Amino acid sequence: MKSAGVGVGLIAAIALLIWLSTGFFIVQEGQQAVITQFGKFKGTVGAGFNWRLPYPIQRHELVFVTQIRSVDVGRDTIIKATGLRDSAMLTEDENIVEIKFAVQYRLNDARAWLFESRNPADAVVHAAETAVREVVGKMRMDSALAEERDQIAPRVRALMQTILDRYKVGVEIVGINLQQGGVRPPEQVQAAFDDVLKAGQERERAKNEAQAYANDVVPRAVGSAARLKEESEAYKARIVAQAQGDAQRFSAVLAEYQKAPQVTRDRMYLDTMQQIYANVTKILVDSRQGGNLLYLPLDKIMQSASQPSVLPQEAAAVPSGTAAGAVPAVTPSSTDARSRDLGRARDRESR
Repeated sequence: MKSAGVGVGLIAAIALLIWLSTGFFIVQEGQQAVITQFGKFKGTVGAGFNWRLPYPIQRHELVFVTQIRSVDVGRDTIIKATGLRDSAMLTEDENIVEIKFAVQYRLNDARAWLFESRNPADAVVHAAETAVREVVGKMRMDSALAEERDQIAPRVRALMQTILDRYKVGVEIVGINLQQGGVRPPEQVQAAFDDVLKAGQERERAKNEAQAYANDVVPRAVGSAARLKEESEAYKARIVAQAQGDAQRFSAVLAEYQKAPQVTRDRMYLDTMQQIYANVTKILVDSRQGGNLLYLPLDKIMQSASQPSVLPQEAAAVPSGTAAGAVPAVTPSSTDARSRDLGRARDRESR
């Protein structure tokens, strides 16, 4: 009996060790183990070799917390009550658009994922549908399709995170990705809205071209205006300085004139005549050699003086006895012309 009791105790001890060894478990990287005691949450443990009280006292459940999960929202299922797809949304101006997108999320609280919601995956889908309908319901159709299309995803993400945090689902929204053609009008009016989008793109292109033209013309106009302004300022300064110089010179001449009026008048007369005769053609006639009246073709003399050279034919026509540079005396062939000239000379002498 004694040996039998020892054998039973040994067997019981071995069974107890085996039962206790069932409490060892391994948690992989990227996982969390949620431990429950008699069905009540006890705690969570991270990656590594862990131990808990064996079943049925405690249990553990492994949850992937770093894995990125994805769910599609906006199915093509036809709703019998409305005859529209499940992706149809109502805008602020009472138009309909269809939106399809994918929600990417991961768990940030394993306990909340397991115990706060009966079906957390469906809760994520419902929260996404609620958020996108609220966001689109506050936008006009044109804005949702073109102008504010890029703002739909961040607004839906922020609103989804608020809803899921309120219900303590234990989910962190990583991103909202609109699918190809994710925001589009119904098929019945797709062609008309494509034309509208093309017109909007043409408008933006024309606006950009006009802005580029303005960026090219406006700086040049500003530069021209600045240049003209600088030139006008320079002209103003030059004219003012010249006027001031003339005034000072006049004041100086006036002071000298008050001291010696006759000398100042003579000097001014000589200076003026010097300036005049410096720029005119002058012809000197010596009248002391004889009293004969000569006819001088002044117009031809001045014309020949202005010419740079004499042609060979014209040089040959000049008599050989005439000196170079001398003006040939031309005797009128008519006696009446000589008499008229002599009469004019007598009149001048008598005067």
